[in-house]
Amino acid sequence: MITVQRKTSSQQFTLGGDLKVNRLGYGAMHLTGYGMWGPPDDPDNAIRVLQHAVHDLGINFIDTADSYGPGDNEDIIRRALHPYPDGLVISTKGGMLRSGRNDWIHGAPGAPYIVPLGRPEYLRQQVEMSLRRLGTERISLYQLHSIDPNVPLADSLGELVRLQKEGKIHHIGLSNQPGVSIEQLIEAREHANIVAVENLYNIADRADDDVLQYAQKHHIAFIPWFPLGHGGLVGPDSALAPIATLYDITPSQLALAWLLHHSPATLLIPGTTSIAHLDENARAASIELNPAEIRAIAEAVDRAQLPTWRPER
Repeated sequence: MITVQRKTSSQQFTLGGDLKVNRLGYGAMHLTGYGMWGPPDDPDNAIRVLQHAVHDLGINFIDTADSYGPGDNEDIIRRALHPYPDGLVISTKGGMLRSGRNDWIHGAPGAPYIVPLGRPEYLRQQVEMSLRRLGTERISLYQLHSIDPNVPLADSLGELVRLQKEGKIHHIGLSNQPGVSIEQLIEAREHANIVAVENLYNIADRADDDVLQYAQKHHIAFIPWFPLGHGGLVGPDSALAPIATLYDITPSQLALAWLLHHSPATLLIPGTTSIAHLDENARAASIELNPAEIRAIAEAVDRAQLPTWRPER
């Protein structure tokens, strides 16, 4: 049995050379209604979760988007945390339409799932609305949520750069479904200073490892969405459970700790609506794994052939 040592760790990443954040952040997406549509079913609980994350656990990076709700997720963040404490970085995204409650429900009849919209005038409108909902004059990190194949990337990012020069955006990032390709990231960097890239990535789905390595080389934060998989990596019946048991930690802690150790560029945003699960996830930042353990865990996961879920790009 390989042992895991636990000790306090201040793992941090400096976004864009000036925003220092703890590498275990919080993804607020699930603090909305079913299908990430509408306000949270229990707004008071959503506020408690956000306040506990920031005020009690010291989490200082929160990920959201204008499409979560739409708008309701940014609203609840403002209700819970405004005026924002010094050092809190809120990242939001724009450039993706919502058509209804079921459009993000995998397998729902007729669901378009992803509808990108990267027209410059739309992105400007969405930035202004996010500023208003979040109650801030400048967004610390604004990510193009999905690359629109019908709009030149230079046009979409060019508008974000103009907003950056106007002081409404501090740093620019890039996201896509299911992930930003190497080619897209290289092209994006020709038009803007990209400080973060958000891709689907977890211990069982490492298809975008080339993008992660590129990000690490160029000091770009790599933000894995679905860091705990699409539900198949967590809980007592998780496919990860037999491996986690060997380390005397929970499956979610194993998945998060492995990501933190896999690359110094990873910036994690696990989401939950439970304070207990939030505490459990936060403890993953204090788990120390040596290189041999990191390799052994990856090999065990590969042998287990865990289920993965990846939408079409």
